[in-house]
Order: sequence, then C-alpha cells, then structure tokens
Amino acid sequence: MKILLTGGAGFIGSNFIDYWFSKHPQDVIVVLDKLTYAGRMENINHHLKNKNFKFIKGDICDAKIVRQALDGVNIVIHMAAESHNDRSIVGAPPFIQSNFTGTYVMLEESVAYGKLDKFLMFSTDEVYGDKSSLDEPASLETDAFKPSSPYSASKAAADLLAFSYYRTFKLPVIISRANNNYGPRQFPEKFIPRAITNLIEGKKIPLMGEGKNMRDWIHVDDTSSAVEVLLEKGKIGEAYNISAHNLKTNKEIANKLLSIFKLTESKGLEIIPHRLGHDFIYNINDAKLRKLGWKPKISFEQGFESTVSWYKKNKSWWQPLKSSAEKLK
Repeated sequence: MKILLTGGAGFIGSNFIDYWFSKHPQDVIVVLDKLTYAGRMENINHHLKNKNFKFIKGDICDAKIVRQALDGVNIVIHMAAESHNDRSIVGAPPFIQSNFTGTYVMLEESVAYGKLDKFLMFSTDEVYGDKSSLDEPASLETDAFKPSSPYSASKAAADLLAFSYYRTFKLPVIISRANNNYGPRQFPEKFIPRAITNLIEGKKIPLMGEGKNMRDWIHVDDTSSAVEVLLEKGKIGEAYNISAHNLKTNKEIANKLLSIFKLTESKGLEIIPHRLGHDFIYNINDAKLRKLGWKPKISFEQGFESTVSWYKKNKSWWQPLKSSAEKLK
C-alpha cells in the first residue's frame, strides 16, 4: 500500500505515521505538508531515513504539487487543515483557502489521477455544531450540519464537497469525524497542551467563563486506529463518527491538571472571556464505526497522564512555540 498523507507534519498526522509504521512497516507513506506554524519537521525527522517514507514540502492548493505527490499512490488520507477556532475568528481567509480550496484541489487531482482505492477525508465533530445539554441526542452521521465558527464551517463545506465528488465522479470517498484529540506534539494553542505548558512554566490555566463548556476527548493513537479500521472496513460513500466517550467540562480538565501539579484554583486558574460563538457541548454517536469492530484502547486517565509526562520531558519541543500561541490569549 502506498499512502499520500496531507498534513503529515502536524499533530495528528505525525502521530498517525508513527502508529502506521508500527503496524504496517512494509507500506509506503508520502507526506505532503506546507510546514505552516503547526506543521513541523521536528515531528517527522525520525522517519527521514526510512526508505518507505517520503516528504514533499508543498501546498495542497497547488495542483501541480498534488499531482506529483499522487504518483503511484492508491490511498489518500487528507488531514491537512487549519484547525484552530480562535484563529479562524480573528482571520477566516486562511481557513477557507486551506480547508475548502485545498480540499477542492485534492479532490480534482484525485479524480484526474483515477487510481485510488480510497480517499479518506478527515473532518471533525464540529460540523454538527453544539448541544445545549446532554439531554439532546448525540449527533449521527446523517444529521444536518450547523457549524459555529469559520473553522467548522470551512470543514463542513469541504465535507460536503468531498461527498459530491463521490456522487458525481465516483471518487472512493470516506469521511471521518472525530472528537477533540489530545496527546504528544499538539501545538500549544489548543486547550490541553496550553494548560499543561502554562503550569510547567509557572503560569495559570486560561479558563473561559465558568469552564462548563464540554468536550469529548480522544487520544490521538485511538484516532489513528480508527483510521486504520476505516481503511480496512469502511464503506465508500459513508461518513463515520469517531468518539472515545470521554465527555469532560473544561473545568474538569483544569482541575485534573491542578491536582497533578498540586495547585489550588486561586494559584492555577485565570478566568478569561468566552470566545465569540463558543460551542457548549460536542457530543457524537459512533455506533456505526464500532459495528466495524473498532473501540478505543487508551483510557482517559492513562492517556492524560502520559500526555502531561510528554510535555514535561519535551520542553525543547514546545517552549520555542509558546510566543506564537500566547498571541491568542
């Protein structure tokens, strides 16, 4: 199998490469990545000596580069995206360009290439919008989209565009929609790594409002295993939710970290305003995926502790990045 992975130098992509080669060392992975602020060679340098790994620096909006990257490929995993809600609110154009236009180019070139077995489009649970309470049914793959931010709207648009290419051009598209991922090598603008690294530096955790907003967290390695199952058993033309059923309020996450660092709320929390359009609860139903035989293997307690440990041991990775992340406070 030869895989083209877009966005492979980012958080989820680089962890997926580690996972995939540990399970399928005979396969070939070609990474196409623009190396923007969250895509870093440091995440994938350890694979450069592997004869089955190839890196191409390039933009998914560049049809010529995409065409070259597709050479000999039979699987596309399209992960490349701008992904931070706060940044999309400050400036939406890069999100529309990368998430929608970039996906359009990937789809167009994949149709022209004509040799793919599967095109796995990496979407998000945020396309469904939020819930006002846990009494509302969890979102199904067939539910209508109601995105809240330019980021989630751009992903919803790309999601729909991918399905149109399945319907019209018979491109073998599968869509995955995962919960909030966490784990090693996540850029420290996101809530969990930002909270961890702040505490390591003796700073406080920025908590929006009362911290009642709720997310469902999944370890990045469990997401990788879900992608593996979708490549093996997923039905072309279908979407699949990916969830670990770890619903936690932001306040719960913050308090868990304060306990690990032995801090009180007064010493470790900083209350900040909600962002514009701040979603309340993300909650999805992943029964469809579980019928294929997948289930998460990493408990939240295990995954969370290992993630904290990784950031404690790898200051040289994240400390140079904090200045750009801090601009979003």
